[in-house]
Amino acid sequence: MFKTNHLNVHFTFYFLLFLAFLCCIKGTSVWAQESESKLPNIIFIITDDQRFDEIAAVGNFPWMQTPNLDNLVNNGVHFKNAFVTTSLCGPSRASFLTGTYASSHGVIVNEHVDYDQELPTFPLLLQEAGYYTGFIGKWHQAIHNRPRPGFDYWMCFWGQGKYFNDIFKMHNDQEYKMESGKYLTDELNDLAVSFINEERGDQPFMLYLSHKAPHQPFTPAPRHRQLYRDFKIPSQDNPEDDLASKPAYVRESALKNRNNPTGLARLHPQIPNKMRTLTAVDDGVGMIMETLEEKGLLENTIVIFAGDNGYFMSEHGGLHDKRKAYEPSIRIPIVMWNPMVQQPQKIENMVLNLDLAPTILELAGLSIPEHMHGQSWNPLLDEDTNGRSGFLYEYYKESDYRPRGGFPNTPTIHAYRTKDWKFVRYPDGDYESELYNLAEDPEELYNLAKNSDYSDQYAKMTAKLDAQLEAIDYTPPIKIPGGGITHNQLYGNN
Repeated sequence: MFKTNHLNVHFTFYFLLFLAFLCCIKGTSVWAQESESKLPNIIFIITDDQRFDEIAAVGNFPWMQTPNLDNLVNNGVHFKNAFVTTSLCGPSRASFLTGTYASSHGVIVNEHVDYDQELPTFPLLLQEAGYYTGFIGKWHQAIHNRPRPGFDYWMCFWGQGKYFNDIFKMHNDQEYKMESGKYLTDELNDLAVSFINEERGDQPFMLYLSHKAPHQPFTPAPRHRQLYRDFKIPSQDNPEDDLASKPAYVRESALKNRNNPTGLARLHPQIPNKMRTLTAVDDGVGMIMETLEEKGLLENTIVIFAGDNGYFMSEHGGLHDKRKAYEPSIRIPIVMWNPMVQQPQKIENMVLNLDLAPTILELAGLSIPEHMHGQSWNPLLDEDTNGRSGFLYEYYKESDYRPRGGFPNTPTIHAYRTKDWKFVRYPDGDYESELYNLAEDPEELYNLAKNSDYSDQYAKMTAKLDAQLEAIDYTPPIKIPGGGITHNQLYGNN
């Protein structure tokens, strides 16, 4: 028999241990190489007019039925302070795509023109890098629904879309008609699942799923029409709001809205239906996550969910819609499922809609183009990173830039927001500027612009706003005489 002494046993043990160590190193190296070479799939889901807190798990409306979004908030990455740089659907969506401010990409009103084609979007850059790219839903820049650059798969409805019986334009120039009576959000969810289920081998994919919901006319799915029937959603107007210090266009509207026995602005009667539409969106989030899990893609797919702008619920004396620079208008939900990082995480740093493009490009291992104003939020997942110190907000009076008017009572706005302060200026009108101490007054109840105790802070914020405009080489958009545009501009033939 083969015999071994004690020394040989020890030698054999350590030699085998050494071989195992080498194998581990080699295996780890191979795994790392395979991991690095396998690009992540990316799904971006965007809603229309969903404010930052219209998810139950955020806490302000815990009775909402959004279990799948709650799961992302609680178990993914929740960016608690996410903002748009223009609170209007078309401009915001162009900023998501291009990573630039509205005055740079050129989309300053809805249903007018697309972004400047010289600015490559993140879908186009992903497509050039080998991704299979898809768009489903609402485009909402130039009103037409013909395919745009950067997408291999295209399924888009015209303009605002219809909650029932809509028609889509496809990438092959064919039309796709919804089944009679089917709800639009359900159709979009089903199309997204079908896109994920397509067999593409090892080719990574990027899906841009763009919902109409919860945009007006606020029409929930038939199965959700009875939600919240037994609950009265409260107005978000605050009786402590010092409306006398607000600009005239806000103050005058508020006085009319508060002319009732309660002395507070009533909630818009369609807000409950607006909230009901979101449960069908939430159903789709659950369908997408379940499909990814069933196909074994959940650990190699990044899912990002966001709204395109905020929305008022009677704040500041009964404000409705968006556009203005106040917090409920400019704050949006952004949550992310990213299995490549530690989860769950709550990120307090400010992130913007124009940060999406550089973030996605970085996730795909691509360089960030110099023209992008946004910053990748990936470094924020490192606790030692501070992020941005402030950002520009811009909105342009729509009646100056599109036909048939459109919100003529909301003037052009420039604002600058930091963590603790906000300064609002009206460059084209005789309106009072606004200054808010967000650290002490997060609801923006007290305008400090005329308070001499804050003259130094007023000067600092003015300088920050001017510096930011200079940093982006700001040029005021050209107004169109009479607010009119040509037929070709309106219908996207440009």
